[in-house]
Amino acid sequence: MSLINDLHWRYATKKMTGEKVSQDKIEYILEAARLAPSSSGLQPYEIFVISNPTLLEKLKPYSFNQEQITQCSHLLIWAAWDSYSLEKIEKEFNYILSERGLPLTQMDDYKKLLWGMYEPLGAEWHAIHTAKQAYISFSMAIAAAAEQKVDATPMEGFDPQAYDQILGMKEKGLKTAVILPIGYRDSGNDWNENLKKVRRPIGQLVTEIE
Repeated sequence: MSLINDLHWRYATKKMTGEKVSQDKIEYILEAARLAPSSSGLQPYEIFVISNPTLLEKLKPYSFNQEQITQCSHLLIWAAWDSYSLEKIEKEFNYILSERGLPLTQMDDYKKLLWGMYEPLGAEWHAIHTAKQAYISFSMAIAAAAEQKVDATPMEGFDPQAYDQILGMKEKGLKTAVILPIGYRDSGNDWNENLKKVRRPIGQLVTEIE
């Protein structure tokens, strides 16, 4: 039940102290994010870890001036591929095959099948799909942070186009999907800290079909 307890402990922290999260905890959170599942194992995203105060100050106005951006220890940013391509798919599958000691030609049919499905769906669908994969990794990082008793605030309240421009995402073939300031709660000064955690009852959320 420890994960459930950790998830009860966490909340969307509104005020942080600026205290630094230790490197071993950062690495633990990132490893959980790295191990997240993704469609066909492609991991079509990258994670940026920002602790530079000047850069965080620059990003804050494009994050609705939310204080966590500059009060956090680190800002984690998931940036998804802006589109799929046969070249990208082949590169990722070739890495998987080489790590498994298998011939690079072993999945040729599947690579072509996958690209044959993705190509006609267009760039907008590609961007939505890659962002969905990023969110899976993002959720794993939130759970890992809670396990480490590190506060984290999931955020979609920011200007992704501004982030892309400031961080040079377009040149990398990426689009900012979602962000996660992590750090430590400013206990006693955060209005959200002691509010009851409210979620819909399991009976309203889950439908069992037997």
